Amino acid sequence: MTITNRAELDKCRESAEKQLNAYNCRILVCSGTGCIATGSEKIYKKMLGIAEGAPGVTIEFGPHDEKEHVGVKRTGCQGFCEFGPLVRIQKGDHVIQYIKVKEDDCEEIFEKSVVGDEVIERLLYAKEGQSYVQPDEIPFIAKQTRIVLENCGKFDAESLDEYMAAGGFSALEKALFEMTPEQVVEEVDLSGLRGRGGGGFPAGKKWKQVANQKVKERYVVCNGDEGDPGAFMDGSVMEGDPFKLIEGMMIAAYAVGSSDGYIYVRAEYPNSVARLHHAIDVMEEKNLLGEHILGTDFCFHMHINRGAGAFVCGEGSALTASIEGNRGMPRTKPPRTVDKGLWAKPTVLNNVETYANVPKIILEGHEWFRTIGTEGSPGTKTFSLTGSIENTGLIEVPMGTTLREIIYDIGGGLKNGSEFKAVQIGGPSGGCLTEKHLDEPLDFDSVKKFGAIVGSGGLVVMNVDTCMVEVARFFMSFTQRESCGKCTPCREGTKRMLEILEKIVAGKGEMEDLERLEELAEMVKSMSLCGLGKSAPLPVLSTIRMFRDEYVEHIVDKKCVSHTCKAMQNYYINPDKCKGCTKCARNCPVSAISGEKKAPHVIDNAKCIKCGSCKDNCSFDAIEIR
Repeated sequence: MTITNRAELDKCRESAEKQLNAYNCRILVCSGTGCIATGSEKIYKKMLGIAEGAPGVTIEFGPHDEKEHVGVKRTGCQGFCEFGPLVRIQKGDHVIQYIKVKEDDCEEIFEKSVVGDEVIERLLYAKEGQSYVQPDEIPFIAKQTRIVLENCGKFDAESLDEYMAAGGFSALEKALFEMTPEQVVEEVDLSGLRGRGGGGFPAGKKWKQVANQKVKERYVVCNGDEGDPGAFMDGSVMEGDPFKLIEGMMIAAYAVGSSDGYIYVRAEYPNSVARLHHAIDVMEEKNLLGEHILGTDFCFHMHINRGAGAFVCGEGSALTASIEGNRGMPRTKPPRTVDKGLWAKPTVLNNVETYANVPKIILEGHEWFRTIGTEGSPGTKTFSLTGSIENTGLIEVPMGTTLREIIYDIGGGLKNGSEFKAVQIGGPSGGCLTEKHLDEPLDFDSVKKFGAIVGSGGLVVMNVDTCMVEVARFFMSFTQRESCGKCTPCREGTKRMLEILEKIVAGKGEMEDLERLEELAEMVKSMSLCGLGKSAPLPVLSTIRMFRDEYVEHIVDKKCVSHTCKAMQNYYINPDKCKGCTKCARNCPVSAISGEKKAPHVIDNAKCIKCGSCKDNCSFDAIEIR
């Protein structure tokens, strides 16, 4: 059935709600990329087979009868990535969250928790002797505020009906029938929504600039490139709630007078691409995309472009160039994207998370949105929490939440109770925050004071065993490799910076190198053409500022206290533990170990190539790294 007017949309929504309520039980299998990687697709198929073959059970929608109505659904990311594969059993408002589910557990789950009402204790998340049944009771989830991720993990990510049953397209309906385009722009502007892609530019201001252009041909573009190492927020939204993203873009298109939208997705997100394509196809079949949507004059067509893995295409002008079929390279500004963007026409360019905020703002109003977050950064922010943390995963918290709350209350603290050292925020274009910043609010303006940026929202937590010089080298290696090469400061400057960092971690650095590194970093930051080049030196500058003693130690003492930098590792045989078995000497590829049988051996570090073979082969744990 196509939806040609507002009445039919409301009727379809009511029908979808009725169908959803017809289920006695729903088995929600997380189908985010993380859980798929750990085997959730096998669990989904096993559960589906069990449900289809169970006597007295149907998995079809329909009126209540003597059969038990069971739905087996693939959901988007349920967020608790550390403990996947994740499965939720939903009976009305009661939900059981199972973690680390295996295929062998499926029969028992179906028998005890689907057909019966038992809870399987061993599959529950437990902390300090307490088990948690409902997902909203788990501290990791309970302490979040979900707007963008509100639906992720709760329904079938590919079902238009389930999205509509959750209120989907109510915001679009309100915008089209109860608001003028100018009112929509004003509502977004008053909300204070800032671009979640990293720059934090006010979305309403950008929309207003496009809406006021004299050129009538305009475009709405979504940046779903998300190339930061360790970041997977936008990918999870595209996988888990594609219809919300599309609805947000449609509202933006109505507001600025655009009839074409483009989603630029990195090719490394095949699930996102597939689910977006599916969502667009379904909406076109229902006439929710295309000509005269809901019987109005609003026409909108969606297109998907896949990136080719270039980090620089996350920059606005490089992204639009790539969509046009050109090499993805930034251009000089002005003119900016709002003036001459895609095909040299005025363009609204925001990222996935920004658009996903829009439907709720239109429904609830700007005043509601401003009750969340801070005055200068209203709303929430999604973060991918990774690194040396107990609970890695996808989170969403109000802007202004402190690092301490994120790391310890939500993240569960550092792995194995280790000591916190720093967190890299904003990916390779961001910077480090340390223990003294744990109680500082995380928002666009506060973080800038410490030489970092919120960026797209990647948080990599590091413990005391992390070498900050190597961290800087790793991120500089990434940004140098991903430089488009168009401007000399970035192309050559990052290369020279990387050479100096590699020299320092190799134990060959001099104090003059540290001064030169700082000088180059400031030059690249101030003179690069685009925002990515300007932010590339931030990890280096922040680590030098926060951990200068580690740089000096590498240069002067030729030591890496974390034993990370291989060139500075010295292998040593503890004579009190060595039994003289000669196994280490026999396995050393360069004959750097000598000693008599049944007597302590020694390592000649002048010959040692630090391959670690001796340590791997020692049965008495006598080999130490100093």
